[in-house]
Amino acid sequence: MGDFLYMGVDGGGTGCRARLTNAAGDRLGEGRGGPANIRLGLDVSWAAILAACDQALAQAGLDRDALSRTHVGLGLAGICRAEDERAVEAGAPVRCAGVAARNDAHTACLGAFDGADGAILIAGTGSIGYALVGGIGRPVGGWGFEVSDEGSGAHLGREAARAALRGHDGLAPHTPFTLHVLTRLGGDPAAVVAWAGTAKPADYGTLAPLTLDFAAASDPVATQLVEVAAGQLTAHVRRLVDLGAPKVCLMGGLAPVIEPWMAPWARRLLVPARGDALDGGLHLARAAARHPAERAA
Repeated sequence: MGDFLYMGVDGGGTGCRARLTNAAGDRLGEGRGGPANIRLGLDVSWAAILAACDQALAQAGLDRDALSRTHVGLGLAGICRAEDERAVEAGAPVRCAGVAARNDAHTACLGAFDGADGAILIAGTGSIGYALVGGIGRPVGGWGFEVSDEGSGAHLGREAARAALRGHDGLAPHTPFTLHVLTRLGGDPAAVVAWAGTAKPADYGTLAPLTLDFAAASDPVATQLVEVAAGQLTAHVRRLVDLGAPKVCLMGGLAPVIEPWMAPWARRLLVPARGDALDGGLHLARAAARHPAERAA
């Protein structure tokens, strides 16, 4: 396999990244493309993937013809079933030495633990846990803002908006925090309802840093909301460990500020990531190259 190249790809809803290495693991190039969530359509996803791959190849002084000797490992948002994986792999519009596709949580976990067993817990605008044990991946949560994503920035922000309305109505304390949130969202319940009518998870997520700031200043309502969110993430850690993960890597924009609020026992299980999702894609590509007759873990 000395002549083969390996490409790791991390494709999400806002962008796509690719990393190219040789058989020795030397990094040859990196590139970026557009959104690659497969829910946007496989043609859109593959266009973004190839744009990122083209940039990575160009940095190495290569063109797209080199993909014929490149094993590609794809970690893509939107992959939920084995049928999705097969559709992505079969839908490659160019000839590659091999293509293996998994969801982006799987490759993020592979990268975080350098291919070993472990789990990740992503706390950003959304949240998701993912355990990888004995080559088998198990998601925990992450089913979307409407029904899941507890402990995320969007979930915390929505609770902040609700607390502001409860405070206004006299159903709960109206503290400096709830007054600030109400003012920020327009100053009265009608304005909050109008805002919520078009608000996306990212919009709710903008209230999370505010909530954490007021919690740090000991506002009782903000403190309770942050304690609940941290407890929800702690519950994710417990489940990931119950699934067999020896350690958990806490990731995402909310991670460094919410971690101090989590239970001490859970914090003791948290470790830094050894690598990123692109490293995970490269792990996937190499595993598929070693076992071409199997669907690599």
